[in-house]
Amino acid sequence: MSTLYEPTQRPFVLVVDDEPEILVALSDLLESAYTVLTASSGEEGLQRLRQNPDVAVIISDQRMPGMTGDVFLAQARELSAAGAILLTGYADISAVEAALNRGQISFFAYKPWDDETLLSMVGQASARYFLEKELECERLLLRGLLDNLPFGLAVKDREGCFVRLNQQMASQLGHTVGQCIGQKEEDLVDGPRLESLREAQSQLAQTGRDQQVLQLPAEDGPARWHDLTRVRLDSLRNTPVQSSMLSDYSILIDRDVSELLSLEQRLRQAQKMQAIGTLAGGIAHDFNNLLTAIQGSLELVQDLEPPQEPSVARLYENAMEAAKRGAVLTRKLLDFSRPRHLVCQRVDVHDVLENLQSFMKQGKVPEEIRGALDTARLEGMSRFSSVRFNMPEEPLPPVWTDAVQLELAVFSLCINALDAQPEGGTTCVSVRQVARLLGRHVGREHAGAWVVVQVTDRGVGMTDEIRARIFDPFFTTKGTGQGVGLGLSMIYGFISHCGGEVRVESAPGGGTSVELWFPAMDQEMAAAIPAVPANTVQTIARVLPENGAGSTILVVDDEPGVRAVTTGFLRRAGYEVMEAASGAEAVEKVQATTSIALVVMDVMMPGMNGGEAARRIHAVRPDLPVLFVTGYADFGVLPEGVAVLHKPYTRDALLGDVRAMLAA
Repeated sequence: MSTLYEPTQRPFVLVVDDEPEILVALSDLLESAYTVLTASSGEEGLQRLRQNPDVAVIISDQRMPGMTGDVFLAQARELSAAGAILLTGYADISAVEAALNRGQISFFAYKPWDDETLLSMVGQASARYFLEKELECERLLLRGLLDNLPFGLAVKDREGCFVRLNQQMASQLGHTVGQCIGQKEEDLVDGPRLESLREAQSQLAQTGRDQQVLQLPAEDGPARWHDLTRVRLDSLRNTPVQSSMLSDYSILIDRDVSELLSLEQRLRQAQKMQAIGTLAGGIAHDFNNLLTAIQGSLELVQDLEPPQEPSVARLYENAMEAAKRGAVLTRKLLDFSRPRHLVCQRVDVHDVLENLQSFMKQGKVPEEIRGALDTARLEGMSRFSSVRFNMPEEPLPPVWTDAVQLELAVFSLCINALDAQPEGGTTCVSVRQVARLLGRHVGREHAGAWVVVQVTDRGVGMTDEIRARIFDPFFTTKGTGQGVGLGLSMIYGFISHCGGEVRVESAPGGGTSVELWFPAMDQEMAAAIPAVPANTVQTIARVLPENGAGSTILVVDDEPGVRAVTTGFLRRAGYEVMEAASGAEAVEKVQATTSIALVVMDVMMPGMNGGEAARRIHAVRPDLPVLFVTGYADFGVLPEGVAVLHKPYTRDALLGDVRAMLAA
């Protein structure tokens, strides 16, 4: 069995005597089992000890000129923990007794010595020396472990008094380690901690173990959650302890689990948002199909028989406007689920915020984000000049994100902060670098840091119930007509797709803090990532339709209403139109009809999706262009460089893309 302290060579024995013959005799006796060092005086012996701190045993004569053996051994004790053996004559017995009483020697032997007896003394002294070394290592190990645990740990005796505890535990109790030793826990704590201790006594007496998770006040911040575990050491045994050794002690463990609970809460939030995003994407896909049918049918009605009566015309306009608003709302819902328009690039957050600060001081909104904001939210732009920006002087690492979406997110959070302070208050935007994000895997690409953008206010704050729902789509605390509740949802979706995280801290009457965490990038990673995503969507220049007589177009969609609207638009524009209700049917018609000049195909269809159908079509007709239409496209299923028209689309949008692709 290995021990913590293991000598790497034979034990050292230091022999000190002023007579050379004695030194030779003792060296001959010991050298078979020990490494022998010799010295002819006490002064020389002390020097040998300074040069060889691992000496295990010292054998010293008592009568030596200059320094007697007991004096030498007393000084040697200050340099070494080696076992000491004093060689003496009968006349020196009083000095031997004094040395024994002071603990300076372990054994003494009379001259002339008995070899076997002396060897036994040396062996026992050597074994004791190494045992003390091992115990010293054990103590250092346990002390190092105790002082460096990430939680508080304390040991109590039978009376409940602290006999050992680390600094973490002492800090949790509000005292120093010295103040806690010998004191009872109930004499050092009050409030919830004292109540917790009293509640634990009965359970501790019955089972030997009690565990509680409770919220405790903190001196320099909000209350923290603590996991308090109390264990009687005798309860760790399977059978009752007969001796009083273990039954005399118990331990107390105090873990601050606030970050762990926060991590679990964020994990649940992420899982909930992922589920909501999947649901939102599916709903938006179906809703876009309905809007395409509604909006397209209204346009066809307008073409076939425009309403003549003013009241009917107004109803028609109302219906068309409602369909357009529904399309905008659905697009926002899709952007929450899976942002379609992210243009990720290497972004300097410091520059982005400085640019935004310049605009807000002037009471302006950058043009690139104006279209994404409700006009009602831009009223009273002068108030934005009160927003303070705290920018660090040291440079920040770049992040891989969309600069416009970052500006939009910070601007929207500032609007929320100002709305939360109707009577005025302080709104602050700051940015900082953080070494790590608890609970997230840190890979090579952002092993160094995270960049955190924080927006804080001193407004009305939020309850825990409201804070748990703020990222839910369509949830809003604003009055009717003041918001649709998609702003924070879209911010959450944007940050998540950038590999980051959103953290919110708020309390009623205590203001709100929203943090946007972005994984930082190093130069090597930025150079390795292509400037343009590998799977891009082609942007086609739309051309107003002309007479398309003579061209045959295949319309593929599993929704009859959408298919009817699309074919209606194309036929009224003069095109010959064929229809297919599935990807497999589309492949069959392309194989059977060589006159098809263009395929207009839905992406998400049961059975064979649009991407797979297009690949099979191009295996037959490599030159046949395909225009994809979708309400919720996973571009991973599409070939690279394809043209995509998003639902719901207008007649002009559809015909413009068709005309451009046929002319290409």
